[in-house]
Amino acid sequence: MALIGRLFVVAFAFLMACFVAGIIVVGAVLYPEISDFGAEIDQSTINIVLGFGFIFISGFALLPALIIVLITEAFYIRSVLAYAVGGALVGAACYLGLVPFDPDTMQFHGIVHRHMQIMTGAGIVAGLVYWLIAGRTAGAWREPPRPLRPPPLPSQSPPQP
Repeated sequence: MALIGRLFVVAFAFLMACFVAGIIVVGAVLYPEISDFGAEIDQSTINIVLGFGFIFISGFALLPALIIVLITEAFYIRSVLAYAVGGALVGAACYLGLVPFDPDTMQFHGIVHRHMQIMTGAGIVAGLVYWLIAGRTAGAWREPPRPLRPPPLPSQSPPQP
């Protein structure tokens, strides 16, 4: 029963982490337009871009994030640093999954360093958000519940002064 509840917590934490990462990626990509005081950006356009950013991040990050979650749950890893590093790895993996790879030369072609930095930074923040929601209690579903102790009987309680 605790495992089923844990799955819901992990799923919710993953969605919130993806939402935050999507906001960061979209905000960083739109920064040149936002910083121009003369340009007007339609609010509905920003909402649509945020929605697509969330879907994009959650779709590409699912498998790498699932691997990190399984490792941290299996080994009771609750360190905030582990989740930040795991998020950075997931962000980098998501970006490198979109960049063309040449197996003959074993190199990625067309890496834009700014985009790699944005995705890695968004992954770090997403890892921290995941840690806040679910990572602090990683592996707790395997611990046996604490036994309930009955309240002391009146004869066993200390005398009242």
